[in-house]
Amino acid sequence: MDRLTEMEAFATVVDQGGFTDAAKKMGISKSAVSKHVSSLEARLGARLLNRTTRRVSPTEIGLAYYDRARRVLNDAGEADSLVTSMQSAPSGLLRISVATDFGVSHLSPILGSFLSEFPDITINMLLNNRYVELISEGFDMAVRLGELEDSTLSARKLTETTRRMIASPAYLRKFGRPQRIDDLNAHKLLHYSSQANGAVWKLTAPSGEKRQVRTSGWLSVNDGQSLLNAAVSGLGIAYLPSFLYADALKQGLVEEVIPDLPVEVQGIYAVYPPGRFTQPKVRAFVDFLAHAFADKGPDTW
Repeated sequence: MDRLTEMEAFATVVDQGGFTDAAKKMGISKSAVSKHVSSLEARLGARLLNRTTRRVSPTEIGLAYYDRARRVLNDAGEADSLVTSMQSAPSGLLRISVATDFGVSHLSPILGSFLSEFPDITINMLLNNRYVELISEGFDMAVRLGELEDSTLSARKLTETTRRMIASPAYLRKFGRPQRIDDLNAHKLLHYSSQANGAVWKLTAPSGEKRQVRTSGWLSVNDGQSLLNAAVSGLGIAYLPSFLYADALKQGLVEEVIPDLPVEVQGIYAVYPPGRFTQPKVRAFVDFLAHAFADKGPDTW
């Protein structure tokens, strides 16, 4: 007889407290349940159940075996569910957290293609620059930039971006081009206002020394595209990721301010809660993003 069926029959008898109810639960005859349990006891060489006219209860050995058997049966059930789930079409609500700048400039424009491919999925996307606790706040996944803080999450690297200081040719003609980090103290810097250290730039000198620049400027704003627009307009120097400034740089609207400085490279990742398997809707979106950004970055946007 099948070993798993024997285990299921025994465990169901214990769960239901008797052969009659176990037979109803399994959808087979009472004699079939009894035959499976007897076969199991014969194979193990041990009595697993105490049988009386009034009740059936596990022996001491039977109780120990039941604990292990139930775990095996639960695992088998999860394995079946995993296969069924992974073969089913992705569907349901997908809640995503995305950094505002990347979400607006590069994620929003491609959502239509994804939803056309997977019409049974609906998306709720939150754009902000704060750190979101995926599990406690009910998100299925997030797209994050830079070093990953939570190592317990599953992550897939999508691409990379660089960060550089950029300014318009008109600004550099008017105020001069800084040659080194210290020269930035005499310039107008454009800062993020939504980050705790928004007024501080962390730069690396050609020597490898880490420097911090705190010079104030004409504008602080909580949106990277607005900072780029301000830089193009000649309001100052902005320190932005390449996925924002790449087109403006290609068109000559901005220039790199101090080209000799080492370039900071940041990873862009899809992160999602760990588990024995990934939900089809999450897996489908992560695969879609990986394909969409396969030929992007760190400077090609």
